[in-house]
Amino acid sequence: MHCDSARERCVVDRLYETMYRLLADTTSDFLRYKYQDINWDNRMLGLVGPRGVGKTTLFLQRIKRQGDLDHSLFFSADDIYFSDHTILETAEDLCKRNGRYLYIDEVHKYPNWSRELKIIYDSCPGLHVYFTGSSILDIERGEADLSRRAPRYLMQGLSFREFLALRHGIRIEAFSLEEILSNKAAIPGVNHPIPLFEEYLRSGYYPFGQDPDFSIELLQVVNRTLEVDIPQFANMSASTGRKLKKLLAMMSTLVPFKPNLAKLASQVGVSRNNLEDYLLFIEKAGMIAQLRNGSASLNAFGKTEKVFLDNSNLIFALSDGSPESGTVRETFFFNQMRVNNDVIASTTSDFKIKGMTFEIGGKNKGSEQIKDAMSGYIAKDNIEYGYGNIIPLWAFGLNY
Repeated sequence: MHCDSARERCVVDRLYETMYRLLADTTSDFLRYKYQDINWDNRMLGLVGPRGVGKTTLFLQRIKRQGDLDHSLFFSADDIYFSDHTILETAEDLCKRNGRYLYIDEVHKYPNWSRELKIIYDSCPGLHVYFTGSSILDIERGEADLSRRAPRYLMQGLSFREFLALRHGIRIEAFSLEEILSNKAAIPGVNHPIPLFEEYLRSGYYPFGQDPDFSIELLQVVNRTLEVDIPQFANMSASTGRKLKKLLAMMSTLVPFKPNLAKLASQVGVSRNNLEDYLLFIEKAGMIAQLRNGSASLNAFGKTEKVFLDNSNLIFALSDGSPESGTVRETFFFNQMRVNNDVIASTTSDFKIKGMTFEIGGKNKGSEQIKDAMSGYIAKDNIEYGYGNIIPLWAFGLNY
């Protein structure tokens, strides 16, 4: 970047001022599960995930904990500064001043982002470039292939375990699935976890869940995802964005359900081929989740057994406030378990993981559906402790 005037230099300085202001408001006493998974030695990496799950905060925490502020720059790719400047120019300027770390927030909002990042990677070997983006962002679909240069880390919302730490200061280590199934998962000092679990189901998945206007904010996340993020990424029109909202509204009244693509397409007013694309985009954006029959591929919609809303908070936000308890339970289990496990449909019960069968239900749930399973478990809601193959439903929220 060639700053020909003091005024332009002041504009650049504003990027730093914004970074310092954001850092001043950032605490780093609680770190998300993904923080430790990221290999920060990579010269370039991407952190992607649904809106509102804490990607920006994680980057700011990294800057603060690293402490090398004089050689770091953080900015959002949709800053007004980039209306007449480029990210490439900014990175080159940082390199000339011996900068080491460039953090770019919401890179998907910047045109030609992948091409410029490739040039930065090749021309500034001493610069580490980290970027966040929507979970619909495909590194491979950019104009320049970044898949080999920039590993992508996917971050989901808060687990029940993380919620306990962030909202209530109750800190525990994550339990493996094997430990959970052995009824070793516990919350020390908490004898009655059910009230905390019920709070999580309503407002615990998103870090901003304790805000007084959480329900309104969550609906805004949904609207911006469907009206802005997906259309912007897929070059859709505003009218298509409205069809996405109609589609999600329809599905929210049906979940969980086995999709009839022809019927759904007719009701929304789109072709079946377009509908499959829309469903894939909505899933990758973190609004729905598809339970597949023996395939973890996001492109295998033809093998989908059930469609769920992505998490229990969305169920409460998009319903009349009193959703069906069975739907909430199954959604919670699927949401929490698929972060570390390949969860597929079961022909006899609700879910299968690593050959094990899982039936989800209330405290009076019987074992009929798993009686013939070689390895079957019942995840029961509204129980505080497990025994044998009966596991408290809340315990599955301690896996990450």
